[in-house]
Amino acid sequence: MKTDLIHKKSSPGKLNGVLYLIGVTVLIYAVFKIMRPHNFGNLNSLSSYFQQALLPTVAACGFYFIIAMGLFDFSIGANIVLSAIVGVLLSRRFGYLGLIVGPVLVGTLIGFVNGALYVRLKIPSIIATVGLMMVYECIGALIASGSVLTLGQNVRAFGKAPWNIILAVAAFLLTFLFLEHTKIGTYTYAIGSNETVAKNMGIAINTYKIIAFVLCGFFAGIMSILTISYGSAITASTNMSSMARNFTPIMGCFFGLAFKKSVNPVIAMLVGEFIITMILNGLISLGAPTTIQNVITGCTLIGIVVLTTRVPKGAVVK
Repeated sequence: MKTDLIHKKSSPGKLNGVLYLIGVTVLIYAVFKIMRPHNFGNLNSLSSYFQQALLPTVAACGFYFIIAMGLFDFSIGANIVLSAIVGVLLSRRFGYLGLIVGPVLVGTLIGFVNGALYVRLKIPSIIATVGLMMVYECIGALIASGSVLTLGQNVRAFGKAPWNIILAVAAFLLTFLFLEHTKIGTYTYAIGSNETVAKNMGIAINTYKIIAFVLCGFFAGIMSILTISYGSAITASTNMSSMARNFTPIMGCFFGLAFKKSVNPVIAMLVGEFIITMILNGLISLGAPTTIQNVITGCTLIGIVVLTTRVPKGAVVK
């Protein structure tokens, strides 16, 4: 009886969240479709937006474990670039085996190094990963030696349907499995909710923080496969320029956090990235400058999160 009452009380909130996600998606589509009826939103374009949204959603899946714990990882972009560089080089020798195994191993290793150093040095995760980001950028620059690395024509299947969708869906299912059916998901939320209480419950806090960083790196490695396959070429990033690759996955992750009580975070992240992709393509169709695109995209994200987040009276917002 108690469970039924709780369910009945929580159902309207869940329904409102789902309707809000659907409503925002339809509204943004309708606005740009009305303004650019011939250049925006036909079936082929929607398919392209969806496939573009898959890339950052995969990285957002890994980043979700970090940010749900209250941590941060600024090295995702550098991880993606370095993993892609290694993937291109290994694909020339081992074909698809090198393209898949190389980036995943490099990404996972970077995640482990990030987590281990953060736990060992006991410094804020933002500071630790900013420093490591510059290290990974330098390693990528040394490996690439200033050249543009192009992926061979014979190993570009993950750059288009159906293989990009298959790989992304596999990553989504893996994220769902971790979040819903393993201790990792349960402890991720427990540590994020109250680390002291979680520690008193006997949870190995540092171990699960390292696991979260490892998962973040693992999914960044998968995104690097999709990135290099979609773009077919990669250059090393220097002077912290890889940070630009951080923000789109982070924005999708914020959608997952904002709507996690309404829908599964993976679905919310995918819809969020699709909305962001629609906005960017809509602004491009209008001929808006890049600076205006960033301003409108950022304001839209803030507006959506503000409208969907209910902070209890008296609660402290960090």
